Amino acid sequence: MIKCSEITRQFGELKVLKGIDLNIKEGEIVSIVGASGAGKTTLLQILGSLDKPTNGKVFINNVDINKLSENQLARFRNENIGFVFQFHQLLPEFTAVENVIIPALIKGDSKVKALEKANELLAFLKLENRKEHKPSQLSGGEKQRVAVARALINEPAVVFADEPTGNLDSKNQEELQLLFKSLREKYKATFIIVTHDEHLAAMSDRVIHMKDGVIVNE
Repeated sequence: MIKCSEITRQFGELKVLKGIDLNIKEGEIVSIVGASGAGKTTLLQILGSLDKPTNGKVFINNVDINKLSENQLARFRNENIGFVFQFHQLLPEFTAVENVIIPALIKGDSKVKALEKANELLAFLKLENRKEHKPSQLSGGEKQRVAVARALINEPAVVFADEPTGNLDSKNQEELQLLFKSLREKYKATFIIVTHDEHLAAMSDRVIHMKDGVIVNE
């Protein structure tokens, strides 16, 4: 489903990734762990098409994403990839449901269809009574679930999550851990998670340990 080979990333003289080979199967939940500076987030950004490697190739569903033009890549990302970030990245002026439907509208769905999908997701995430609230009116856990709904609105093949529990209390961390598993069962998405959360990593199908820009073990 995702295959990368000989991935390197260099910023000037700094070598952040030093030759990464990785295969991820459809429907897997994979956690990437390691100390700060290990290269986890850089790898996640390259796999998620937000950054380009200095060398190496990344394939998602047999598409070499580094060969796509900027417009092709933006469309591919919108239709095939979802993102969940530590600090939610919700637009403060919009309600929860309005935040969720944005990727669907960009894709070209009608507002009626986008709202139907968003309402289904928000109901599944137990947010049906909070959908007209703006981010400032939501708890940290609620905002993160809105971000998850937004990531899933276009039924992506893969969801990338960067420290998704890092800004949550222990109760909401546990709920999000269980949520990823139930979402995998319902929506058949692949999840790739960068995390310092040992409990979140432990519930994954695979844990990939990184150190100094290389994978040291799985």
